[in-house]
Amino acid sequence: MTETEKLRNRLNLLLQFGEVVYKETRLGKLLELIAAQLKKALDCDRCTVFILDKKTDELWSKVAQGIQDSEIRMPSGKGIAGEVATKDRIINIGDAYGSPQFNREIDLITGYRTRSILAVPLKDAGGNIMGVFEAMNKNAGPFDSDDEGVLQLISSIAASAIENARLYERLYQAQLETIYRLAMTAEYRDQEDTAVHLKHVSAYTALIAEGMGLSEQEIENIRSASPLHDIGKVGIPDAILLKPAKLSETEYAEMKKHAGYGGKILSDAASDLLRIACEIAESHHEKFDGTGYPAGLKGEQIPLYARIMAVADVFDALCMPRVYKQAWPPEKAREFIVSESGKAFDPEVVKGFERMYHEIIKVAAGNKQ
Repeated sequence: MTETEKLRNRLNLLLQFGEVVYKETRLGKLLELIAAQLKKALDCDRCTVFILDKKTDELWSKVAQGIQDSEIRMPSGKGIAGEVATKDRIINIGDAYGSPQFNREIDLITGYRTRSILAVPLKDAGGNIMGVFEAMNKNAGPFDSDDEGVLQLISSIAASAIENARLYERLYQAQLETIYRLAMTAEYRDQEDTAVHLKHVSAYTALIAEGMGLSEQEIENIRSASPLHDIGKVGIPDAILLKPAKLSETEYAEMKKHAGYGGKILSDAASDLLRIACEIAESHHEKFDGTGYPAGLKGEQIPLYARIMAVADVFDALCMPRVYKQAWPPEKAREFIVSESGKAFDPEVVKGFERMYHEIIKVAAGNKQ
């Protein structure tokens, strides 16, 4: 291959790499994508992307292809990756077991046989170390200087994508914290087990969504937005909200207004999560047969996230003790949910609930007070 052809191939590689990684804003998924792209570009057996955690002075990775653990952490100065990070240099080892720099411990634990290693520092726009790229076992012999060049070129693109993802993640986490604190404010007036209830509905809705085969993003959406389902209760008088007995018809009519209040509080939000939360707050008391409130929506007129929330909320309400009732056993609550399929609840949502019921009761059992 001529130098011109090599250059053209590298340029194509960079374009393809950039096109793939810049679409992903979730850090964990981005690291997986980068590792997969590196593996393809270098024609090697395994790639790991380590990120430097400055708070703990550790290198961590959610990407370790072939190893079951979802995260690896180690001191920033330990091992080959640690040496690359602390000394800001490339390490290229053609014979791992013949090198004093290589530690065989992980191979002994995993049964993997490392032959060759290429590790390159990952730097931010200011030239500061933010991590390490580590590739192992090139299929066609040891890594060469061309591989080092390719990895260095790719690292500049990857660093920018990782910085963007980390910024997005910090903003997203701040948004989630705000959502949770708003939800706590509303729920705290109504019940002492506020944190448990919010944790339950968040977990239940995510599990039901998973059972329905929804996308990972949709699952995360409802997990994050569902705690705001009763935000409208801030507009309900204490005399009604805290009444330790069954509500009168007039009081119940007033209580039902919380769904509309929730919709108004969250309406016209710029955030995607708050728009989803608005749908849930406004419509999670609608019933599949059209007999719910506040708008009497029917079937698929009810937003999907609200249909899922309806099942999760009722199941948790039945299983939790209240001053006016005892907690139902989970199996009795399950029977009620199933009996209301096609009436109060969307049959497809109930099927998702049923598929994940064994996981749902684990959440319920693990958070009893």
